[in-house]
Amino acid sequence: MSDSSYLAAAAGLQSVGTPTLWGVTIAAVLALLVLDFLVTRKPHEVSMREALGWSAFYIALPLAFGAWVWARFGSKQGVEYLTGYLVEKSLSVDNLFVFMLLLAAFAVPAELAQRALLYGITGALLLRAVFIAIGAAALQTLDFAFLLFAIILLLTAAKLLRDALTGHEQEVDISKMRSVRLLRKFMPVTEDYHGPKMVVRIAGRRTLTPFALVVTALLATDIVFAVDSVPAVYGITEDPYLVFATNAFALLGLRALYFVLHAALSRLVHLSYGLAIILAFIGLKLGLHWAHGIWKGVPEIPTLASLGVIIGVLVIVTLTSLRATAKAGRGEKEIVVERH
Repeated sequence: MSDSSYLAAAAGLQSVGTPTLWGVTIAAVLALLVLDFLVTRKPHEVSMREALGWSAFYIALPLAFGAWVWARFGSKQGVEYLTGYLVEKSLSVDNLFVFMLLLAAFAVPAELAQRALLYGITGALLLRAVFIAIGAAALQTLDFAFLLFAIILLLTAAKLLRDALTGHEQEVDISKMRSVRLLRKFMPVTEDYHGPKMVVRIAGRRTLTPFALVVTALLATDIVFAVDSVPAVYGITEDPYLVFATNAFALLGLRALYFVLHAALSRLVHLSYGLAIILAFIGLKLGLHWAHGIWKGVPEIPTLASLGVIIGVLVIVTLTSLRATAKAGRGEKEIVVERH
């Protein structure tokens, strides 16, 4: 296939998303966001029972949707959706860890944590929608878009692996965050939280609260994660609708999942290794797909095989993480003191 014919093939992206299906899906996502805002309208500390209940709901919902996709559109789309969802859910756990660091750095009161998370999740959804549209446009107009996505994922994987091997610990320094410094430059900030309010009036002057800084910091980190996650799921499926659905379902349940995994997040000490392997694998898959469009002799990696690799990597890094932290807890020689 010539470069020009490959470009023409790429321009015809196939999607199961009809206008009606897009409309219903977006309406459902908005309804779930409204429901979450109603649940968090009265600040309160989240109990484990509440977190487990919402987590179960937000796991059952995407799985049921995946079963519907499989029954309605066939096994190919079903496997692509489930694989993409698993990739996005894995990446979202790393997203949660950064959220946890931010909430700790800003000393967010426990009763305000879920509202802060909800703002971060809403911002992530909006940014993912923008990046998904940009990604779809790139695939339709650029014959090297898959190669570009592959390079992005391979570079991200290399950075994750380098940080993990060098023991670089993820940390948050509020004073160095550009978004926070910019806000402080233009408006004064109170020392104390005023519930979920972002702006209060003190001595007749509008003043930001620390909660506004938290939300801004969360939105800023969302941009970084969107750059990685959207190319990753496009490495699983080229269908923009399935890409959006996997991102939406992976993000919607993060608010509740945060409180379920809060203690466990610090024990996933090898998660970065696993994510680096997964992103590198998907980057390789994208690169081979791009090359196959030009040279038919180049093999491609089936989506079902990708699903097996991703599940296997996640199981292995989870088991090795638990084993490492168990050793540390028993005071053995191999002590893990930070999450890599």
